[in-house]
Amino acid sequence: MNCSSGACFLRRKAWSPYAAGIVIGLLQVPAFLLISTALGASSSYVTVGGALAALFDPAVMQIDYVAKHVAATGKNLWQVALVVGVAIGAFVSMRLSGARRQPISPVWRRALGTSSPAVRYMVAFVAGFIMLFGARLADGCTSGHGLSGMAQMAVSSTIAVTFMFVGGIATAFLVLRRI
Repeated sequence: MNCSSGACFLRRKAWSPYAAGIVIGLLQVPAFLLISTALGASSSYVTVGGALAALFDPAVMQIDYVAKHVAATGKNLWQVALVVGVAIGAFVSMRLSGARRQPISPVWRRALGTSSPAVRYMVAFVAGFIMLFGARLADGCTSGHGLSGMAQMAVSSTIAVTFMFVGGIATAFLVLRRI
């Protein structure tokens, strides 16, 4: 591969976490300057979910929480665009780098005791739902607290991130101890 073009880094299977962190950190600047909000993802699920629910039951829009998140504001649209962009970016990165993964990693296979994709996807869906529920309950997700809140030196985000790590480590010990 000819790497003289300068875009060679786009074809790497793994990027420097330091460079990626700097880019994500710098993304905070336009977010605050243009739409007065920080990076986060969990509100986008409320925006999309509320809009879909309103298609079936317009009375949902009478709920202030839903109406606030479904309104066509810069913050709401930004977060939906961010989540869509992450998915598209991951796909493009996979295609450019040629990275391919097994559907069920050996770690998952050992942790679950099965190599059934249905079990793996069900566990991932339920775990994701629990995380999203917790994020909405805490009024912010891991990216919101970890990236944006920590960048703003918010005490609440420092506490949230501390307990995210504590919870993640405890869960890993409980779930992965037989691996």
